[in-house]
Amino acid sequence: MKYGCTLIYVEDVMKTLEFYEKAFGFERAFVHEEHGIVDYAELKTGEVAIGFASYDLGEMNLKNKYEKITAKGNPVGLEIVFIAEDVEASTSKAVEAGAELIAKPTEKPWGQTVSYVRSIEGTLIEICSPMGDEEAEE
Repeated sequence: MKYGCTLIYVEDVMKTLEFYEKAFGFERAFVHEEHGIVDYAELKTGEVAIGFASYDLGEMNLKNKYEKITAKGNPVGLEIVFIAEDVEASTSKAVEAGAELIAKPTEKPWGQTVSYVRSIEGTLIEICSPMGDEEAEE
């Protein structure tokens, strides 16, 4: 078995896709449009893609058996981690694109620099410097 994709159900797939492109510099991998409505899209993020699916697709697949993510209240207990050489610049770029700053870049005791932002649909995102064998893409 291998990890295939992270999928986030969102209200507006294209708006979310465009935000991630602008905020984090990812490129589109795939966009599915049916009857003029984009209900699924993926970003090229390295080995594992991030996908966005419409709430309608979520309802069809899961029959009201999931909690819709929201940008209100506290983030859910899940985060996506993006590795960047320049955490401060990457965090600033995300905030300028519309992300909410949760925690400014801070050096951790183990030497890694970490910040947290919240994307426009509500996903908690950690932006961190590489550790050990990790490589960052800018």
